[in-house]
Amino acid sequence: MLVRFSLRQWLTVPYVALVLGVATLVGALSYRTGSEVVDSLSNQLLLETVARIEQAVDRHLLGSAAVLETAFPHGLSTSPTAFENQAALRARLWAATGLYTNPNNHAYYGNEAGQLASLYRRGPDLADWMTRMGPLSPRESFTVRSIDGPLTDTRTSPGPLDARTRPWYTLAKTSPTLVWTAVYIDALTNDLVVTRAKRVLDARGQMQGVVATDVALTRLNEFVRTLSISEHGLAFIIETKGELIASSRTPNVRYATGQPSTRINAVASGDPLQQAAYETVSAWLQTHTGPEAPVSMRVNGPEGVAVQLAFSRLRDDAGLDWLVVVAVPRSDFMRDVSANVVRTAAIGTGASVAAIALGLLILNWLSADLQHLTEAARRVGEGHLDAVVNVRGRGTIGELAQTFRQMQLRLRTDALTGLHNREWLMRTLGDRLERGRRQADQQPFAVLFIDLNKFKAINDTLGHDVGDRVLVATAERLRQATRSSDTVARYAGDEFVVLLDPVADRAVAEQIRDKIEQALGEPLPQLAPKAFRGASIGVALFPGTAVDAEDLVRQADADMYRRKISATY
Repeated sequence: MLVRFSLRQWLTVPYVALVLGVATLVGALSYRTGSEVVDSLSNQLLLETVARIEQAVDRHLLGSAAVLETAFPHGLSTSPTAFENQAALRARLWAATGLYTNPNNHAYYGNEAGQLASLYRRGPDLADWMTRMGPLSPRESFTVRSIDGPLTDTRTSPGPLDARTRPWYTLAKTSPTLVWTAVYIDALTNDLVVTRAKRVLDARGQMQGVVATDVALTRLNEFVRTLSISEHGLAFIIETKGELIASSRTPNVRYATGQPSTRINAVASGDPLQQAAYETVSAWLQTHTGPEAPVSMRVNGPEGVAVQLAFSRLRDDAGLDWLVVVAVPRSDFMRDVSANVVRTAAIGTGASVAAIALGLLILNWLSADLQHLTEAARRVGEGHLDAVVNVRGRGTIGELAQTFRQMQLRLRTDALTGLHNREWLMRTLGDRLERGRRQADQQPFAVLFIDLNKFKAINDTLGHDVGDRVLVATAERLRQATRSSDTVARYAGDEFVVLLDPVADRAVAEQIRDKIEQALGEPLPQLAPKAFRGASIGVALFPGTAVDAEDLVRQADADMYRRKISATY
């Protein structure tokens, strides 16, 4: 029997089918575009997180080389390689451990005669001085309160110890450069430590001994634990054989009452995502060289769950070989996109009585906004953090665009001070160098490297909350002391960098430097009336000898360090 439809049915059924089809298409496009945006943004977020951890590791380990150089400067033929002048040796180690008291508060020196001297800083004006006049001699310990202060509280401990057999000594003895030991558990603190060492030669180039400093890794682990990644994501630093150095979710040392503490391997960490991420990276390294730059990928994690993963390898000429890994289940990123699809389908069903013209108009509007958002995400993925998000719509897409803009701002801005962050500064400086090299006149500009004096004393005596407020006050003074054309950024910790653009010559740059030094030298009576000591500022100028942005910042940093040393002595 032939079924006959009324005119209303002929008009209504295709209309409803068309509207539902449009709603379905919108949902599919929204999901697909949102998925692409999420992939781009998640890769960028993971790579940025890896870069942040790399910077933290670099800053944490960087001071160890300066400690060794301060104790025994390269090429200094009058170094006290024997123990006849213990006061001079003690003064060297006192000065060295005063540079970066956390984490480099312990420096020691052993020589070919088996003698050993060690200085362990417990505070700005308190240290333990230990000497051992031979491998079979007892250890004599003293308390000292200044660089040339008297030795008090004498203590003697029996028992042999030959420094010449220790890993830091044997590695450095045969190496022309600085060396790192493997990470190990410190017997006193039960925390992870790595030692950096270098050999000491006399004026004839003959081996005399080895100077070393310990770098505690506790603060590095604390930094990784404070990272805000996602609900189920994690980040960790690890040695290539799987021994954990720091992790956002699991301990790195296994403590047992009455038994020696042991390090934890990622495979035995009890965290399936951490184990799977390490095994993926380890397998990648077996079939690839490098990597020279951070790598991101999507992999199958525990129980086949899709995981976004990024990692980098930290290596240097001294033997350091660590991995930085960040892993996040893709569902953490896709949750909002899936919810958006559900909302879109509900709206499409409820709008079945709307006109086709209105539906097409909405579709075109959504497609245009999604295209703008995709283009902005692509540009951010290419490193253009200031890419314009040309989306003015409201609702879910507008919220996503606003969230995207906020993410761009966070990627460019230091959360504490509101200044530009290091990543933005280095990109801006690199672009400025390229523009300067392309122009015939090469309009000069300058970089100021600013380091707050005695800032650690503020944190130690008044607390980190006061220290943070001092950094905020310093940032505000820098804004007021610079021009609208200048770029002010927080570089790291208590270090700031200012791009002065343009300047006529070095004299003008130094005048501005002096103005900023004077502004920063004013006391902070409401925060740190006695502890705040102003700042030291170095200058580097372009055009000059710098080959890139990093080199230009290093030149300004070196100039700052020379000024700080001159002011100290």
